[in-house]
Amino acid sequence: MKASQGTSHNCPSLKSFSNKVGGMLCGCGPPNKYKRLDAKLEKKLVEAERSLLGQSNFKSINSIIMKFPQFKEELKKIRSAFEQYDEDSNGAIDLEELKKCLQQLQLHFTEEDIEDLFHSCDIDGSEGIQFNEFIVLLCLIYLLKDQPSSSHTTSKMGSPQLKATFDTIIEVFSFLDKNGDGRLNKKDVVKALNDSSPSERSPAHITRTRFREMDSDRSGNVGFREFLFAFIHWVGMDTDEEIPDTMFLGESLE
Repeated sequence: MKASQGTSHNCPSLKSFSNKVGGMLCGCGPPNKYKRLDAKLEKKLVEAERSLLGQSNFKSINSIIMKFPQFKEELKKIRSAFEQYDEDSNGAIDLEELKKCLQQLQLHFTEEDIEDLFHSCDIDGSEGIQFNEFIVLLCLIYLLKDQPSSSHTTSKMGSPQLKATFDTIIEVFSFLDKNGDGRLNKKDVVKALNDSSPSERSPAHITRTRFREMDSDRSGNVGFREFLFAFIHWVGMDTDEEIPDTMFLGESLE
């Protein structure tokens, strides 16, 4: 990857990155509001991480950053599905539209599960799921459902590569989750960003910032849902600008 000049402070899209993400994610609610949902996600993540043992494609944070443009392009393809299920075309999917969406995708959840998924992804409390929130919601559904159902779901979303994209995002989380318990802590993230590739060590202030962006409820632990909201911002889903490598690696020289 070509090295970038200067620090992240020179990039307009990153200048307000931490404030914007932190401000948006504060809407996730108190720490244990979705404890039941998060416990299910953790269990599924542990199972997924066990199946990945020794098979990860990622050996360093740089190998993940290199795939950011590919992640972005694949996730953008979900837009057509979002517009299809946004029946009133108001730019958001409400609870009733979500229920119809799940019905059409032949996905069966309890009312409690649907409401937890909806409200946990409605981070601004607008009672509507916007596009980036919809991406997170779909990835959570993909993880929660058994693989045959998950494959069927992604195929109906209109992107043959979506299953592979969600699997790779889970793999990124697994790379950061060094103790394999289905959630991240600061020690996990520091170890992942530094120990895997000493030549690409992240400055301490950058590591702290990246963890703070994920830890929306300031609990000291990051679940998969929190990680997803930060991750889709990292890959640039809300900007047309290229995200520089200084976001994780600090200042680099030619």
